[in-house]
Formats: sequence, C-alpha cells, structure tokens
Amino acid sequence: MKVKSNIAVSDNGFVFNPGSGESYTVNPVGLEMLNLLRKGHTHQQIIASIQEQYVAETATIERDLHDFLEMMRQYRLMQHDDE
Repeated sequence: MKVKSNIAVSDNGFVFNPGSGESYTVNPVGLEMLNLLRKGHTHQQIIASIQEQYVAETATIERDLHDFLEMMRQYRLMQHDDE
C-alpha cells in the first residue's frame, strides 16, 4: 500500500484529503514518516532514517511506524499499489 497521490501535506504537518474534505495534523516524526512513504521508501528505510534523526530503540520505531500506517489506513489516506 502507498499514500494516495492526491493527499496534500504541508511543511508543518497539516494533511488534507481532497477526496473526503477531511484534514489532519501529524507530529514531526509522523511528518517524516509520511514524506518518506510518499517517496516510496521501504519500511526498513524509514526506520533507519528515523533512527538517524531521533534517539529511539528500533522496536519502538517499528511499533510507531506500524501504528502510523494503521492510522493512515483507518483515515483512508492509503491506496493499494494497483490503484
């Protein structure tokens, strides 16, 4: 799955879904994860990038990424790769 291409993301973490008209905000780590997802980075690449920027255990970052992806799915901000 990947981030829907029509999702707008501002530099300060404001996320807008024009398909639903809903908007959200993400914290700096969420913004970094979202931007890396939009660039097509793998989960392992995202984890490595977050580890370079923040002091956190790998397991914590993996859990945070999993939770973030689940939230993105729940808010319908993701699409299947074939869409």
